[in-house]
Amino acid sequence: MLDVAIVGGGIIGLSTAWVLLKRGYNVQVFDPDPASQASFAAAGMLAPVSEVVWDQPGLYPLMRRSRELFPDFAAAVAEESGMDVGYLPSETLVCAGDNADRVYLRELIELQSSIGEVTLLSAREARALEPGLGPGVVGAVHIPGDHQVDPRKFCAALLRILDDRVVRAKVVDAKQGAITLDDGTVVTADKVVLANGLAATDFVDLPLRPVHGDVLRLRVPKHAMPLVSRTVRAVVRGRPVYVVPRSDNQIVLGATSREDSLWGVSAEGVHQLLRDAHHIVPGIWECEIEEMTARARPGSPDDIPFIGEVSPGLIVSTGYFRHGILLSAIGAELTADVVCEKPLPTDFAEAVDVFRYGME
Repeated sequence: MLDVAIVGGGIIGLSTAWVLLKRGYNVQVFDPDPASQASFAAAGMLAPVSEVVWDQPGLYPLMRRSRELFPDFAAAVAEESGMDVGYLPSETLVCAGDNADRVYLRELIELQSSIGEVTLLSAREARALEPGLGPGVVGAVHIPGDHQVDPRKFCAALLRILDDRVVRAKVVDAKQGAITLDDGTVVTADKVVLANGLAATDFVDLPLRPVHGDVLRLRVPKHAMPLVSRTVRAVVRGRPVYVVPRSDNQIVLGATSREDSLWGVSAEGVHQLLRDAHHIVPGIWECEIEEMTARARPGSPDDIPFIGEVSPGLIVSTGYFRHGILLSAIGAELTADVVCEKPLPTDFAEAVDVFRYGME
């Protein structure tokens, strides 16, 4: 009998399993294709400052704390696995694509500065930091504390650590004390954790919605390297876009956020991303498209995750929306605390309360 059975092998399930393993628990993760959903598509920005939006006060402390935890979190995973997890302290620039976008960035600075270091730059100052920025940039915000990790490398490292504790099987039923696999096998466990994103709603009643995102991966030609040396985010006519450089001369371009019925890559989304990215970084048009990906992220009504026990022995950790990579460090710790029956800090407990929308 297991101490903990975790349903879902994305970054949340894998990170939670690793934390519980370090705490001495006998744990297994169940997923037919680990790290293939939202974690596979994600760009991996660790960006609590540049990710903030108005009216989400419960989310800010979670993002800030997880960003504080992440350097040690990533270093420990890298050391134990012996693998590169793609953690880069490469700073972030948030650029404005026109005067209205510049006004928006200026208005947001007061909120951002309550979370981390922020400096308003002129277009000239921004280009001094990133010569690849185009003439469409009219101003920027420099955020040195917003870094990145490569989610694919990070999940691969966790999979190596967990190794035979990951069972590649589909869970068709999950309840207090047991899960049932698609071949009929029943696995018993003291605690069951649902960390399987949107699919958690197959087993519990949670107000989750699919938020689709289109992401491109491009190769920078040798003559154009480096296209950018920092993560470059931008607001272009009110639309967000980002260009994330990897250490292997690949860049990640994203991401749309759409709540529609299209599960594949959106043609409109690809066009929007390339057009808006070209406005900020014109060299993007010289790159080779290597991959186009679309995945659905699990969004809660307030875009804050649900972490807690929904019934004795049945725990959920889902609803991370677009913050799953950033929040994996704090999410794994909080979920492990719930498993260990350790009270959560009051401000975190209220924010992630699974019953805050009246679920029964």
